[in-house]
Amino acid sequence: MNELILAVEDDIAILKVLQRSLMFEGYQVDTAEDGETALTCMQVHHPDVVILDLLLPGMDGIEVCRRIRVADKVPILILTARESVKDRVIGLDAGADDYLVKPFELEELLARVRALLRRSIPEKVAELSFFDLILNPSTRQAIRNQRRINLSAKEYDLLELFLQHPRQVLSREVIFDRLWGYDFGGESNVLDVYVRYLRKKLEISGEKKLIHTVRGVGYVLRETD
Repeated sequence: MNELILAVEDDIAILKVLQRSLMFEGYQVDTAEDGETALTCMQVHHPDVVILDLLLPGMDGIEVCRRIRVADKVPILILTARESVKDRVIGLDAGADDYLVKPFELEELLARVRALLRRSIPEKVAELSFFDLILNPSTRQAIRNQRRINLSAKEYDLLELFLQHPRQVLSREVIFDRLWGYDFGGESNVLDVYVRYLRKKLEISGEKKLIHTVRGVGYVLRETD
């Protein structure tokens, strides 16, 4: 675990408890006792979550929250003794993502930190690959023999479907249903056109044929015999 948490709290006893508890959970921890120091830490270390007290000396927590939000999308958890609905609304409107009232249970604070991290860190999508072909769902780009292949939206969808079912014969009906959402009709040649587009892009440098026609049925992604 390499996530960095910035804890901003002017009560030294609470700050030490936060630091010790977060470090015990495996997080790296930066601390600040006032708003100016917190903003400096933001610029230097770029934390993954900010735990922010509202009652700070000098610049108050609401102003710190506003300034952080202008420059960064980092999740902010406000930690304060102010428990009125009005105070919560002010904090959330200033850009906070969550609000925890003192006194608090450490287990709840840690659970809220984990939830903020889950929401802020996108889930990594596994690449799809077959033979010497790789498809990256995050970038929607294909690579073959280190050659980048630009795909249209429908070409990508079709290639993704083949890569999700390697060596499996996909009938024309199944492909139409998955890509167009309904039966396009047996007389339509739109699927053949897109397969032809894909083959042209995948085999531009004499690479082996991967998409094969199964006459009377559909298509299959497999190695060349």
